[in-house]
Amino acid sequence: MADKDEKKPKKNSTIKQIIQIFKFTYKDDKQLPWLCGGAFVAPIVLAVILGLVMKWMWLTWILTIIAAVMLGILLGTMVLTNRADKVGYKQLEGRPGAAVSVLSNMTKAGFTFPEQPVWVDARTKDAIWRGTGYNGIYLLGEGGHDRVKRQMDRQEHEIKGVTAGSSIPVYRIIMGDGSNGTTRLRDLRKTITRKKSYVPTNHSNKLMASIHPRRRFILTKEELSILNDRLRTLQAKRGYGIPKGVDPNRMQKVSRRAMRGR
Repeated sequence: MADKDEKKPKKNSTIKQIIQIFKFTYKDDKQLPWLCGGAFVAPIVLAVILGLVMKWMWLTWILTIIAAVMLGILLGTMVLTNRADKVGYKQLEGRPGAAVSVLSNMTKAGFTFPEQPVWVDARTKDAIWRGTGYNGIYLLGEGGHDRVKRQMDRQEHEIKGVTAGSSIPVYRIIMGDGSNGTTRLRDLRKTITRKKSYVPTNHSNKLMASIHPRRRFILTKEELSILNDRLRTLQAKRGYGIPKGVDPNRMQKVSRRAMRGR
């Protein structure tokens, strides 16, 4: 039996986590106290004004104030979360592996984004990650736009070779400052989830033989599993040209919790 005197590691309470997030965000966002305070006070002030104008009874007024305080706490927390995300994304932009780290906890629509890149340039540190979801295949690139684009052409050619001539779409996303068709880190998740495509009525697809043209998702769970198996086999056989001397597992990984000081 374990020693009863042994203390289990304590988990931070919600209040402590909020304080940590606030301190982390305040370092780069000095307007945070005013914004959170304004969001908290606004519903309370509104409740007081309405009580005075409508001449509520004391009980009604007190209950309304309590509800306004609860609403103020909710609004203040929402403002804090939003500002913390902005600060976190700002600090992560340009760091290797930041993009795939942001996507690593996505589970909606069967998304899978492995942390190991499928291609890395040892000299420039340009890299490409490959992800999948029920709506298709995603190529996520970091580095020089033209260099990454050329490598994505090769990646897509290889992918088409193992999908049996299917019409599974391959979406390309290159990280950047938002210009020249690139995607900012803060817009990445939204960009991924909005990538949708529908299979034409007259398609011919060995991998998706029974698909309905009006179905919301292109792939079923079984088809997505088959696709992932084929892509893993392709990567194992060809290695996707990851150069010697580059260890993809040592590329900097960024935790979403770290963005918020947790």
